[in-house]
Amino acid sequence: MTPNRVAAGTGIRGSDSNQLAGTVGIFVDVNLDLYVADAYNNRVQLFQSGGSNGITVAGSTSENPTITLDFPSGVILDADKYLFIVDLANHRIVGSGSNGFRCLVGCYGAGSQSNQLESPFSFSFDRSGNMFVTDHGNHRIQKFFLMNDSFALSFNQPKFCSTVTWNSNGIIFANQSIIGENSTAIFVNTNNTIYVGNPEGNKIVIWDENSINPTKSITGDFTQPWSLFVTSNGDIYLDDGLENGRVQKWSAETSTYITVMNVNSSCYGLFIDIDDTLYCSMSENHQIVKRSLLDAVLDSNRVAAGTGIGGSTSNQLSGPQGIFVDVNLDLYVTDCGNDRVQLFQLGELNGITVTGSESLYPSITLDCPSGIILDAEKYLFIVDFGNHRIVGSGSNGFRCLVGCYGMGSQSNQLKNPYSFSFDRSGNMFVTDHGNHRIQKFQYFEESCEN
Repeated sequence: MTPNRVAAGTGIRGSDSNQLAGTVGIFVDVNLDLYVADAYNNRVQLFQSGGSNGITVAGSTSENPTITLDFPSGVILDADKYLFIVDLANHRIVGSGSNGFRCLVGCYGAGSQSNQLESPFSFSFDRSGNMFVTDHGNHRIQKFFLMNDSFALSFNQPKFCSTVTWNSNGIIFANQSIIGENSTAIFVNTNNTIYVGNPEGNKIVIWDENSINPTKSITGDFTQPWSLFVTSNGDIYLDDGLENGRVQKWSAETSTYITVMNVNSSCYGLFIDIDDTLYCSMSENHQIVKRSLLDAVLDSNRVAAGTGIGGSTSNQLSGPQGIFVDVNLDLYVTDCGNDRVQLFQLGELNGITVTGSESLYPSITLDCPSGIILDAEKYLFIVDFGNHRIVGSGSNGFRCLVGCYGMGSQSNQLKNPYSFSFDRSGNMFVTDHGNHRIQKFQYFEESCEN
């Protein structure tokens, strides 16, 4: 019998690249590369064929940390070499994709309900993509069905290069006669349909792709909507909190409105995550609340971030505005009164300052940020309301993108911009709040050709 050979690890517990601590699940791909769930180091290590030093491909010490693991116990690669990991002590299964890691199942904490797991240990896929999980703490095997089209987002997340630029001179896409005074709500979906809230006319103005003039408007019993969000099926979620204390949904199927959330202030930002959870940014209450749209109980709001008392500590907010939830269910908040952007990771009520003067690596000064989007590479794009500009991050840090010539009404200027959205070509549409217009800034495709 051929003697055993060492594939990975020194035999001495440790966290160096050639060491392991409490190895559990393993996977070897067709290139004979070995993936190890290095449980006690809270990471997944890749040992390339013939190599004894591992590369951290998931976990807090990876080169591009996108998810925090707690005792990973199982790992599988799919046909495109994306990682799927059993995150045992976080009671969930996570997976990677073109947008980074996100929670897949067991995303609601430890428990025995149908949407929960308790210390899952291993898993496997059938040929249809359904997932079978050994739910160790609940002494059962759980089957999770693959949902077709489950990864479709309704908004655009372009993939930009580090040298991306936009035409500094914007085009007036819509003026005050169309969108009213002080318009703040805009959404561009993946079909390039553009939705803008008109606060004066109590209507939503809609442009189909390539239309210069509005193709439709939807009126309703709402007052001064600050924000809106459109889902993949065309349903429109609209802030109506100022006077009516609610968020309304306009159904594309029935062309009627229904109340989907009760609130006690305006929602300065609205967002629906991949798990059909609706978020409302209540600036006056210094708090973000959320509720599952799958919950039959309307009054089921939960706190997503903020204590309800304005402040600058890690668990507090001061006048939050725009919000964004990524595929990991991590929440990004433009914390206007604190001139910063806060990241609240899934299940955490203490935020991390990712940009602003208090961030770990301050690279830009913000003045009341009011809108935020992450692109496909998880780079941040921020509306810097008080500085009258849009800024963005990249491999070289933050820089001004549009509105870089001070406050004003010229084509290369903005005045208190509030929100923005990308179309699928990467063009940027900005609610130029102080100038009562929508500005379109054209993406220079040639800026990324090299």
